[in-house]
Amino acid sequence: MLHKGSAFYQAKRSKDLMKLKKYQDAEAVILQHLPGKGRNKGRLGAILVKAEDGTIFKIGSGFSDLERDNPPAIGTIITYQYIGKTKNGIPRFASFMRIKDAF
Repeated sequence: MLHKGSAFYQAKRSKDLMKLKKYQDAEAVILQHLPGKGRNKGRLGAILVKAEDGTIFKIGSGFSDLERDNPPAIGTIITYQYIGKTKNGIPRFASFMRIKDAF
């Protein structure tokens, strides 16, 4: 937690206290598009990806409405962010960031 040095303690939510999360990022290849449910019915819900280490998992957050209507093609390399890994080696809270730029 980050605390503003000049602020007094408050026993409630405050703009003077902020949680710092250490994100990591990595790249993966899109294997499959998975259909959406609820608000996203009829468009992209999640993508099934394969990470550089061979781990296969789903990413369902981080997409804009435009990206859900026109998802990145299968075989595209993407960059995603996550907060650590589970005991099984799956990225925790993985979220789509962007399509990797070709050099």
